[in-house]
Amino acid sequence: MRIKLTSIMVDEQDKALRFYTDVLGFQKKMDFPVGGFRWITVVAPDRDDLELALEPNANPAGRAFQQAMFQQGIPLTAFEVSDLAAEYARLKERGVVFTVDPTDSGAVRIAIFADTCGNLIQLYQPLSAA
Repeated sequence: MRIKLTSIMVDEQDKALRFYTDVLGFQKKMDFPVGGFRWITVVAPDRDDLELALEPNANPAGRAFQQAMFQQGIPLTAFEVSDLAAEYARLKERGVVFTVDPTDSGAVRIAIFADTCGNLIQLYQPLSAA
C-alpha cells in the first residue's frame, strides 16, 4: 500500500490552480470536467508519482470543516522542503502571506501560509537536513 493521491478542498478551482502552479511552482497533471466541477491534480516538478487533487469545497460539511480549521490556525496539509529559509523568501517575494514565520518545532523547522483558497499550508524542513 502507498499514497498515490491526496486532496485538498479549495473555494475556487481556477484560482487554486493558478496559485498552486504559478505561485507555488507545482505542475498541472490532470484537468477534465466531472459533473459541474473539474478533476484537477498538480504534481511536484521533479516527480509525478504523487498527485494533489484540488477538490471543490461544494459540500457544506466540508466547507464548515475547512473554515473551522483555518480559523483555528490548523494547516490542512504539509509540504516538505529542503531549504525552508529559501522557500520562505521565494514565496514571500511572490506575495504569499505567512501566518507563522519559520520556527523550530521539535525535529523540524516549520512555516505556515494561507493558500488564498481557504486553507493553511505548513512547510517543513527536517532539522537533520538543515
